Amino acid sequence: MFSYRHAFHAGNHADVLKHTVLLAVLRHMVQKEAALTVFDTHAGAGLYRLDGDYAQTSAEAAEGFLKLVAGKPSAPFAPLLQDYIDLVASFNKAGSHKVYPGSPFIIHRVIQERDRDKLKLFELHPTDTKTLTANIAQLEAGRQIAILREDGFEGVKKFLPPPSRRALLLCDPSYELKTDYGRVVDMVADALLRFATGTYAVWYPIIPRPEAHDLPKKLKTLANKAGKPWLGTTLTIKSSKLLQDDAGEVIRPGLPASGMFIINPPHTLKAGLQQALPQMVELLKQDANATFTLESGG
Repeated sequence: MFSYRHAFHAGNHADVLKHTVLLAVLRHMVQKEAALTVFDTHAGAGLYRLDGDYAQTSAEAAEGFLKLVAGKPSAPFAPLLQDYIDLVASFNKAGSHKVYPGSPFIIHRVIQERDRDKLKLFELHPTDTKTLTANIAQLEAGRQIAILREDGFEGVKKFLPPPSRRALLLCDPSYELKTDYGRVVDMVADALLRFATGTYAVWYPIIPRPEAHDLPKKLKTLANKAGKPWLGTTLTIKSSKLLQDDAGEVIRPGLPASGMFIINPPHTLKAGLQQALPQMVELLKQDANATFTLESGG
């Protein structure tokens, strides 16, 4: 159960998509004065070293964030991508890319000047909880940030709706357990009943598994039944087909694609992604199958 560690995947292409979307949603939501509560159901360690043992074991950042910043786009970076690149850069010395902020640190960077906003971080992994607690302590954020070592799927329930009636919930489990797919759907369904006007952002992998294929469809059905607007986007960087090496051994392609599904998205998000997604494909593609999708409704 506790085998997944985001440290192995920090800064990969899925993080590029997830964190670009997360940052864009947050930027829009803090334009209003009213207090905002942000929930991160699977917070991880919060901060990662791209030159550390975990990240270098898989070297996924080399095909994600590091490849993005090393690339030369055919046009200036789209505003959403530039904002994401600049935010990650703010955690590093000029010209260095050793530190990569996870979603807790991205969220805090946006809300840190707003004392009225709250961030609630859920993490069950014992090692990651310990590291997250130490990393967050450096921020001296006081009561603005709460770390809860409990199941995020269940833990968020007691906080919905928040007193301010404004919230963003980010859900990005590992999906190592097949049951995670169903638990995401159940959590979102319950959240919409408790707090229909909240903004819900779900990340998911796109892999050859029925549950992964069905998840965005089920989320779309939930949003439509609740009469709420939604936005779905995916980023594919390579084929998902299994290959063979010269010895006939099967080569697994790793994660070829991922998606974000947002219920009650900012009205500005789709236009921003229409500019950013083609550049993600241009700079991160590994073969001719690289592409993106972007749709909305409600």
